[in-house]
Amino acid sequence: MRKAYKFRLSPNKQQEEKLFWTLNRCQELYNAALSERKDAYRMAGKSISYYEQKRDLPEIKEIRPEYNDIHSQVLQDVLLRLKRAFDRFFERVKNGEKPGYPGRRIVGSYWAQQRLLELMEGSMHASLTPNLERGGRPEHARTAT
Repeated sequence: MRKAYKFRLSPNKQQEEKLFWTLNRCQELYNAALSERKDAYRMAGKSISYYEQKRDLPEIKEIRPEYNDIHSQVLQDVLLRLKRAFDRFFERVKNGEKPGYPGRRIVGSYWAQQRLLELMEGSMHASLTPNLERGGRPEHARTAT
């Protein structure tokens, strides 16, 4: 069984702007990757895999330097979420259910794994990091399974 901790962040104004900016870049990447898959199939009958899109991330970072400010794991997770949406879509098609083609993301969240704390500065970073490094549970955290 996999466990995760969920906890509410209380970012200051600057941190909130950075998180919102990151979320918007993740939304752009998701929608662009979705369009790329849709266009490749429509125009050439070709499927684009998660690994092909993941391989293109360094090139994307060269073209769009703002993506250099986002950790690579966050960007890879965005593409993985799209892959999983397509996996579920094709599973529903296979089972004869109503498929529901993956749609564009307007709002959402991102999974930053261990790098989320790098976005946060000051007391929040100082209070959470030692506890997490010892394998402890963050204060005010809920366990999600």
